[in-house]
Amino acid sequence: MGRGRQKAKQTKVARELKYFSPDTNYRALEQELTSRSRNDVVTDSRRSAVGTDDDDPPGWGWPGDDDR
Repeated sequence: MGRGRQKAKQTKVARELKYFSPDTNYRALEQELTSRSRNDVVTDSRRSAVGTDDDDPPGWGWPGDDDR
């Protein structure tokens, strides 16, 4: 009991968020899409260094993970 007012308020806020559509700033969007940042591009050297399991010492891993 006593949850009716809280639920109604949450429903009102959710409905406002769902149907609210702010004006689109196309100029800012264009600038963001056309800007070239070095941080956005993954180079081959970083790609090869990330996610390799070859650096793990022997015997390291989860118990029972002997398929190496």
